[in-house]
Amino acid sequence: MPTIQSNGLNLTYSDTGGTGRPVVLVHGWPLSGASWEHQTQAFADAGHRVVTYDRRGFCGSDKPGSVDDYGYDALAADLAGLIDGLDLQDATIVGFSMGGGEVARYLGTYGSGRIHSAVLAGAVPPYLLKTDDNPEGGLPEADAAGMEDGFRSGRAEFLDGFLTNFFSVDGELVVSEEERQKALALTEPAIDEAILACINSFARTDFRGDLAKVDVPTLVIHGDSDAIVPFEVSGKRSAEAIADSTLVVVEGGPHGFNVSHAEQFNAAVLEFLAR
Repeated sequence: MPTIQSNGLNLTYSDTGGTGRPVVLVHGWPLSGASWEHQTQAFADAGHRVVTYDRRGFCGSDKPGSVDDYGYDALAADLAGLIDGLDLQDATIVGFSMGGGEVARYLGTYGSGRIHSAVLAGAVPPYLLKTDDNPEGGLPEADAAGMEDGFRSGRAEFLDGFLTNFFSVDGELVVSEEERQKALALTEPAIDEAILACINSFARTDFRGDLAKVDVPTLVIHGDSDAIVPFEVSGKRSAEAIADSTLVVVEGGPHGFNVSHAEQFNAAVLEFLAR
């Protein structure tokens, strides 16, 4: 894969090319840009220039070793550097799960000068952590700390369990074991520091101020059976917070619904992109 210099780092990326409106796909945690394999060709076949990349610390991108390097200001700056470096104009930025945080922080910080629209897919905004001023948050501090302790106690066991829940509804896996193992393999190149620091970032970052600044049409798409980022605490609230939002709820969709319900997911996103 080619690399691009962005925000002082080398990021690995893929680019289908073409003259269609760019669609930038920002992957979830703890995966890589390859996790969009069910979307990339479908969106390209619909006439779009599709760009994916690996978040810093993951897959082939540079891997800073400090936990301070994985806050959303830095991650959004990486996205901005990619968009500027490829000179993308009138782009749609699509963020899945943790990647929705980059989309929100990018728009809140850099504005929409290069952006046509946005998609938040099973995404973590507006604010996952349950606090006194965010009682609707779905993640108590003890649970966030428990995730971090679980990873420290055993990376392989923790990620195996996480990616089972990722693709499960009511405790039942809704993709093939081959798909689950494929996702698990995408986590292997990531360094421990990146995986651990990103838990802190997606669990404890408040995006409410960013969503208030979003001034482009935004699709919020979420599975109604998401056990990782529940619809009621994230997708529902984000759709309410964004002035020009369209909400699509995928029935029976787990967190990894871009894989388990790829046909429905792609149809909804492509319909939105066609507007």
